[in-house]
Amino acid sequence: MSKIRIKQIKSSIKRIKNQKLILKALGLRGIGKEVTHDDSKTILGMIEKVKHLVTVKKI
Repeated sequence: MSKIRIKQIKSSIKRIKNQKLILKALGLRGIGKEVTHDDSKTILGMIEKVKHLVTVKKI
């Protein structure tokens, strides 16, 4: 299974609660933080909900 790298590029301040919870579940704690996850449907669904706050690169 391939991996993806997710980087938070915008703040979670003034965002709805669900978006904040998704960022927390992805392991993103602030602007500029990066995490690596498996490329699964679950993770891609979470990214779709916060795509305006993060960037995604395939590794």
